[in-house]
Amino acid sequence: MREEVVACRRCPRLVAWREKTAAEKRAAFRDDDYWGRPVPGFGDPAASVLVVGLAPAAHGANRTGRMFTGDRSGDWLYRAMHKAGFANQALSRDRGDGLALTGAYVTAGVRCAPPRNRPTTGERDRCAPFLRREIDLLWPGLRAIVSLGGFAFSVMLGMLADRGVFIPRPRPKFGHGVEVDLGSVTVLASYHPSQQNTFTGRLTEPMFDAIWQRAAERVKETS
Repeated sequence: MREEVVACRRCPRLVAWREKTAAEKRAAFRDDDYWGRPVPGFGDPAASVLVVGLAPAAHGANRTGRMFTGDRSGDWLYRAMHKAGFANQALSRDRGDGLALTGAYVTAGVRCAPPRNRPTTGERDRCAPFLRREIDLLWPGLRAIVSLGGFAFSVMLGMLADRGVFIPRPRPKFGHGVEVDLGSVTVLASYHPSQQNTFTGRLTEPMFDAIWQRAAERVKETS
C-alpha cells in the first residue's frame, strides 16, 4: 500500500503543486532534497489509536516524506504523543531521526500538499480509498480515532458510516474536545495544531494534551 500511495498521480492539480513546491523550495530548506510525492501513513501497524490530519504541509511532510514531520504542527503533535506514551521521542525532524510510534498510526485525508491547504472535494474523494484501506487494516485493534480539524472529523464520520457503523443523529458537529462514542471506537475531535490555531491561542498545549490523555484513557478502558 505504501508503494501505491507514493506512486499516485490521480490529482493533476496536486501533482503540479507538490512538484512545483519541491523544485522551488523555501529559502530555509534550499539545501534539502524535497520528497515531493504523496506521503504514506506512519506508525504502528497494530495501532489502537488512529490519528487523521488534513494533508501534508508544503514544506513539512512534502519536504521530509513523513506525516507531520519537519514543521510546527508536527512539533506539537509528537510532543503531545510523547507525553501520552505513544511516541518514543518528542521531536520529528526527518525520516531518519529515530522516531517510532507505539500503539498509534498517523495519516491524513489527502496525501499530497494542496495549494493553500485546501483540497477540493474531488481530490478528497480520489484519495479516500487509501484511508479506507488503512482503516480496514487497523480496524480490529482500533479503540480511538483522533481527528485533527473539522475536515478530518467529517471525513472519518463519513467513512465509518460507509462501514455500517451507526453515527448518532443529528450527526455530531465538530468542536475541540467533542467525543463520539461508537461502541468499540471513540472519535475524539481536536483543533488542528496548525500555526493558525497555536499562534492565536485557539489551541493551547494543555488543551491538546487533554485530547491525548483521553485517547490513552480510552485505550486502557477497552484493553
